[in-house]
Amino acid sequence: TLSERILFYTGKIHEIHEVRGKDGVGAIMDSMDLEREKGITIQSAATYALWGDYNINLIDTPGHVDFTIEVERALRVLDGAILVLCSVSGVQSQSITVDRQMKRYKVPRIAFINKMDRAGANYDRVALQLKEKLGHHAVRLQYPIGAEDRFQGLIDLLSMKAYYFDGENGENIREEAIPADMKDEAELRRAEMIEGIANVDDTLGEAFLMDPDSITEKQLREAVRRATIALKTTPVMCGS
Repeated sequence: TLSERILFYTGKIHEIHEVRGKDGVGAIMDSMDLEREKGITIQSAATYALWGDYNINLIDTPGHVDFTIEVERALRVLDGAILVLCSVSGVQSQSITVDRQMKRYKVPRIAFINKMDRAGANYDRVALQLKEKLGHHAVRLQYPIGAEDRFQGLIDLLSMKAYYFDGENGENIREEAIPADMKDEAELRRAEMIEGIANVDDTLGEAFLMDPDSITEKQLREAVRRATIALKTTPVMCGS
């Protein structure tokens, strides 16, 4: 489902089909008939997409425990991974298995908390589970605007801007100032994020001790990248 969206937003495909969708087309990365029928990925599929100046090579691996060897094969060649978690059920048994595999192959990863528009969605709880159940130093780079049926968009704590996704498939990205009633909370979370990164990145740590208010977005982005690649932190993002 996520790779289908990545391909759509990067312009590789022109319409979104659902896994086990009613139209019977199925997601583009599920190429086998059996995968379309059951609505799960059985074998890993690779594709690429262009985003700005970057060429992203994407390997979509199975999530189901029976096909975990496919995840092993893919992880051995990856530069990085996206650990997709559900905002309702959080860290599940299979998340623990995949996480263990990632640690074995020393794969840096970002966590993406999906399905923020579902009943029972809780971003903070899942981010906490990353810490408690998987032992990650999880740092939240985003803050959702609302949740469940009131989920509207997200606040990027690096640039301190609010993003909304309009249109039928959210393809029109609208950038706005942070809503007034969320400003204080966003400031608090930004401070928490900076401290979280400064704890594991020496360069940012020094800047933080000198003057936390003078830290720029560029310094933050570079520090997040360094700490993630060094496997010291897991940046957490969200969406639906």
